[in-house]
Amino acid sequence: MSTHKHAHRGGAQAGSQGTGAQAGAGAGAPARAGLVLATLILVATVANLNLSVANIALPSIARAFDSSQSMLDLIAVGYSLGLAASVLYLGALGDRYGRKMMLVLGTTLAIPASLLAAFAPSDSVLLIARVVGGLAAGMAFPTTLALITALWDGPARVKAIALWSAVGGAMAALGPLAAGLMMSVWWWGSVFLLTLPLAVLAVVLSLRLVPAHVNETSERVDHLGGGLSVIMVGATVLAINLVTSPNMRSAALVLGVVAVAGVVAFAWRQKRAPNPLYDLHVAARRVFWVAACAGIIVFGSLMAAVFVGQQFVQNVLGYSPLEAGLIALPAAVFMILIAPRSATLVDRYGARVTLLLGYLFCFLAFLTMLLLWRESVGVWAVLLGFSLMGVGVALAGTPASHSLTGSVPVRRAGMASATADLQRDLGGAVMQSVFGALLTAGYASAMAASIASTGKASQISDDTQAQLTKSYAGAEEVAAGFPKYADQIIEAARSAFLHGDLWAYSAGLIAVAAGALIVFFLFPRHDEELKLLAAYRKEDGD
Repeated sequence: MSTHKHAHRGGAQAGSQGTGAQAGAGAGAPARAGLVLATLILVATVANLNLSVANIALPSIARAFDSSQSMLDLIAVGYSLGLAASVLYLGALGDRYGRKMMLVLGTTLAIPASLLAAFAPSDSVLLIARVVGGLAAGMAFPTTLALITALWDGPARVKAIALWSAVGGAMAALGPLAAGLMMSVWWWGSVFLLTLPLAVLAVVLSLRLVPAHVNETSERVDHLGGGLSVIMVGATVLAINLVTSPNMRSAALVLGVVAVAGVVAFAWRQKRAPNPLYDLHVAARRVFWVAACAGIIVFGSLMAAVFVGQQFVQNVLGYSPLEAGLIALPAAVFMILIAPRSATLVDRYGARVTLLLGYLFCFLAFLTMLLLWRESVGVWAVLLGFSLMGVGVALAGTPASHSLTGSVPVRRAGMASATADLQRDLGGAVMQSVFGALLTAGYASAMAASIASTGKASQISDDTQAQLTKSYAGAEEVAAGFPKYADQIIEAARSAFLHGDLWAYSAGLIAVAAGALIVFFLFPRHDEELKLLAAYRKEDGD
């Protein structure tokens, strides 16, 4: 696309604040760079905290609503579902109609969505609230990275992205700790109130500090492509989650067909649209698409590991919600400490080396979980697993996001930021869905085998067997009704959960190994990467 369509409207429309931002951006950073970056990170923090707070509350939610493991999986992934399904379309709307407007609207909508989740009368309403919260984040979250891309340049941009990435990942890891603190003094719904004061502050600061109309586009938005992107991503995530539920497999099959059709239709539309929502020419650039795939696996690994890990430490090890949150704290600490070093490694050795180093630590994290996270495991092994994952995500997160933003024209900043968000949210949604499906299937299979091994299966009603096999919380409820057999039931449930999480961690190892192979063979070495990025800038006229 020619750059003459690109509207530079920072002066007249944004006022003196917008003009100052653009002038600063030419020097590598906007005016009041620290305050602007802090505001954007605060908006991202609201999204990232909401992404992970549900994990710590899942056992309590299951007990409150007698939820199945499949419903718990959907509640956990609902926020990611709403965000991942909408982020491409809403990012494009921000590029066209105003990133600042989308930032403020999304952060404002997060407030009633959080309130609805906190006071949900049923797990179905809670799921709806989580999806709406994800849609709110779909408005605000992609805008944060798009604005960093538009306002910062050169080494300053790499450092800003490193801090944005580190704090974002750290907030996702800190969510369980903050949620555990809330649950130690309040009820499970309080975890969804955590972000309310932060959201209010973020709205105020965004209105006062964030420049408006910087490097936005005047092109029309591809609304048809936007609708297809929502269908494509939403159907994919739902199909994966429902496939392990015996009563929902037909629906999962239909959704799978819809997802495939959505992918085909979306690609067809983007090739023919005069103003594509997602520029497939840019997406085909090697630096872009390999980094996109790499980030999906890395950030998905973090979300999936926390999702299963938080249930493991509460259900199997018997930790309280607060203890479960504390045990994941090293992941957040290492993400904050390592991310600045990651930016240095990217500048010195390139994205490929830094990505591979991050993948190595993610692989070691899943290996630790697979081999050591058993019923009698000590706290050191749990800390080790989360720590290794934190280091891996910190190392790989910065190059994964920076390679995206560095390989697209500035007018396509929304596309790059939306893809970076998809790395986190689609990766998190898909890998959580896969892990949840494997956990559900493995748990149900092991529990059914345990029931059969007693030789008394014929004496146990179908309803009781269904309750035992649907989730760990279901087994706890049965145990409470049969105190004479409570110990045996809980022990069988723990064993079944461990069987299911073995399947999940094995999938994590396979995914990380596959991602490392893609990066090793297909991502350019440092010298070639620099040449490609220079060629992209020349082609785009940036």
